Amino acid sequence: MASVRLIRNIGLGDAATSTQTSTVNEPTAAASGNNLFVTGNWFASQSTDGGANWALVDPFTRFPASAGGFCCDQIIFYEPSRDIWIWILQYVRSGGTNIFRVAVCRGTSFGSWYWWDFSPTALNVAWTDMWFDYPDAATSSNHLYITFNAFNSAGSWLRAFAFKLPLNTLRDATSLGYQWWSTTTHGSLRLTQGAQSSMFFGSHNGGRRLRIFGWPDASNSIGTIDVTVSDWSAGPYSAPGPGGVEWLGRGDSRITGAWLSGTRAGFLWTASARAGRPMPYVKGALVDTATRTLVEEPDIWNQSSAFAYPAACPNASGVLGVSLFFGGGARNPSHVVGFRDGAQWRLVLTSTGTNGPQNGAWGDYLSCRRHVPGSLEWVASGFTLQGGSDRRNVEPRYVHFGIG
Repeated sequence: MASVRLIRNIGLGDAATSTQTSTVNEPTAAASGNNLFVTGNWFASQSTDGGANWALVDPFTRFPASAGGFCCDQIIFYEPSRDIWIWILQYVRSGGTNIFRVAVCRGTSFGSWYWWDFSPTALNVAWTDMWFDYPDAATSSNHLYITFNAFNSAGSWLRAFAFKLPLNTLRDATSLGYQWWSTTTHGSLRLTQGAQSSMFFGSHNGGRRLRIFGWPDASNSIGTIDVTVSDWSAGPYSAPGPGGVEWLGRGDSRITGAWLSGTRAGFLWTASARAGRPMPYVKGALVDTATRTLVEEPDIWNQSSAFAYPAACPNASGVLGVSLFFGGGARNPSHVVGFRDGAQWRLVLTSTGTNGPQNGAWGDYLSCRRHVPGSLEWVASGFTLQGGSDRRNVEPRYVHFGIG
């Protein structure tokens, strides 16, 4: 029976994060050989020796301030086909709007960063009361795709955006011609890791309906597929751990894991307890994009503890790797990685938390990527609380894992 092999399992200390952490830590991680990069709320850190040593890369000061300065959400990954690092940063709302920045660095090692800024008013001059939040990003063979939600100054959701940026332009630092699209009916769009000639992204369409959008690399036309999944519930979410400490107080049903392998697009999200699922669990849906049908629902669940906030990515052979949280009952929120072995999930704890959060807040997303150059392996991000329940006790985690 195949098992999970932990190759590197590293907790980042205070020197790596300057305690700029949060229990809503939203970490992402990427690797190119011994060059590693981890981001979170509100830090970034890099290693050039395989994780033996880490250096803070302060996102508040690394780039010139714009639109009120750096805020919070970040995404990092290495794109091997163009030999570039891509770093996406969300900036503070100022005067009703903000920007996000796409920074690029050439080469497997870290050198000089250059960047492009995107604002709602650059898309439409009338969008002065609109700001970007909650990013996602993935690459196809030739493009970087980025999604964001957009809100007004009152905090009301307005629309979701998807951007398509040519990878060659990002590599060459030339004039950036890009495409964008938006919807006022579907939010929190989640992009499929592992896409090639077409990018797919999903969103809930009310109740049991799931909508999948398809955007070919060679087109600006977006198609849709609608499927209906089995019964699940979007709340309430609760999985108190030792001492009754809640960690799913801000849990929600946004899709947080998505992948593409061949013609199969898969999506994972957190569902609340129901009959047969006594704790919150990860709901799965696998859709054949050729036949436009739902083919499988690979849930991840446990009898006594909850699973939540899944991230997913296929390796070069199409095997699905995952990164997610596990907690409740006798267990404080902990981090888990693993892969799907046929119809079975093979999972292993990377770090067991010693505490739960003070205010019930955890999340909002993790990352799972292919390792470079070990494309049959994965790189995942996670975090736990160690030695206390304050945000300064958050220990982010870089995990390199494969199949044993």
